[in-house]
Amino acid sequence: MITKLNNSDDYVARQIYTIFQASYKIEAALIGVVDFPPLKRSSEDIVNSRSDFYGYIEDHCIAAIIEVQEDENRLDICSLVVAPEFFRKGIAGKLLRFALVKFHCSEAIVETAVLNTPAIKLYQKYGFVEYKRWTPSHGIEKLAFSLKSEV
Repeated sequence: MITKLNNSDDYVARQIYTIFQASYKIEAALIGVVDFPPLKRSSEDIVNSRSDFYGYIEDHCIAAIIEVQEDENRLDICSLVVAPEFFRKGIAGKLLRFALVKFHCSEAIVETAVLNTPAIKLYQKYGFVEYKRWTPSHGIEKLAFSLKSEV
């Protein structure tokens, strides 16, 4: 089941934070970095976020989270994480499909590290196309994907 999470609630924000930390630690190891910007995000940052958070609930716990922002007919997928104990179950794809159907935008965008092969394969599987590649000041090469719809 997918449900909207109330990130302004401290308890919920701490749950989101815990899953983000667990998932992003694995991503940092996967791409070979120690200083990984998503790991610096606090539960207070999550409480104060203007994003919408949706959780995939399995066995009465949050198994995965997608964080999105809708802006002028564009959907920005800010985060898509799966708790490590729920990896390889297709949950990320379910959350991605959910967001693409729920938000009737003409374009969806998402960014990831160039070395994050699992994320790249997921986005390509759902029709996302790379449109930009760059290295931000933190030094981790990134790429951006876009998916245009016929809205």
